[in-house]
Amino acid sequence: MKVHVHVSLKPGVLDPQGRAIHHALEGLGFIGVNDVRAGRLIELDVADDTSDAALDDMCRKLLANMVIENYRIEKVAA
Repeated sequence: MKVHVHVSLKPGVLDPQGRAIHHALEGLGFIGVNDVRAGRLIELDVADDTSDAALDDMCRKLLANMVIENYRIEKVAA
């Protein structure tokens, strides 16, 4: 089973990478971009019988920093 884990910074946490992207977009002449928040996508290929609890545990213990990040698990259709 394919699983996507979307990790993003919690609201209020400073995002220097997002700021740099925003600044670069402005420098390239793109207007109308009010804010940029950068995150990451982690793709997992796991056994079909992997439980939601196990996926959640993976995120909490390793894939996301629970102090400053949120995550969302998405099972991808084959």
